[in-house]
Amino acid sequence: MSIVVTGATGHLGRHVVEQLLEKVPAEQITAVVRDEAKAADLAARGVRLAVADYNVPETFDGLFAAGDKVLLISGNEFDKGRPRQHQVVIDAAKAAGAALLAYTSAPGSLTAALADDHRATEDALLASELPYTLLRNGWYHENYTEQLAPVLEHGAVVAAAGEGRVSSASRADYAAAAVAVLTGEGHENKTYELGGDEAWSFAEYAAELSRRTGREIAYNAVSTEALTGILAGAGLPEPLAAILAGVDASIEKGELVVPTGDLSRLAGRPTTPLSVAIAAALEDKG
Repeated sequence: MSIVVTGATGHLGRHVVEQLLEKVPAEQITAVVRDEAKAADLAARGVRLAVADYNVPETFDGLFAAGDKVLLISGNEFDKGRPRQHQVVIDAAKAAGAALLAYTSAPGSLTAALADDHRATEDALLASELPYTLLRNGWYHENYTEQLAPVLEHGAVVAAAGEGRVSSASRADYAAAAVAVLTGEGHENKTYELGGDEAWSFAEYAAELSRRTGREIAYNAVSTEALTGILAGAGLPEPLAAILAGVDASIEKGELVVPTGDLSRLAGRPTTPLSVAIAAALEDKG
């Protein structure tokens, strides 16, 4: 029996594997990666590597074993049909007789186009009749704190979210919830709505940046169309720019406020405040 993590060298996957190593012996962990070289450090610590690609179904043949607990981290290739990619993993896990498949989904309240692939994957997972856990992850602090350069350059936070609020948390927080499910008992056929303990607005985000930097950082609220144009102008493909701007429209409607407390309960601790994430990001920037 192994705990298998797909996308193990991605932003979230690395946090999951690192936290698993604190809980279980390394030989019980299998990291699924596309590029073995990127996981050399994990292999050196005793983690088993499996090379597979969502886009090449046969690479998952025989990868799982009966009794495995699998974490399917959603793919990030929006243009390659993510539900089809995820189906490859679901089919392989079912064929092997996996004990559990946990999937990193999106909040049930989210109606933006970004959620469509997640809902399709959830439907496929339920249809498979595999024991499942839906980890409906809310927004990540890092979606903002890793994009501080243009904010600081222009002295403005630009978003199409109006006065909407976001229950974001750190990737490490969401990883802790996944690890609790993968190493614990009684999570079969459960759905967890995951978000940070405190929701914040973009005006508050700008104010915290101002406080931390000693500079005046404004919040410029724009339309979804304007934001799509800004993101496309920054180099994002227009379809992806529209998807991300659509999330802001959902934020304005309150769809990324997740008040359940599921995340801190699973993690066994309060979630990371946005102010802490901001301070760490600014320190990293020097």
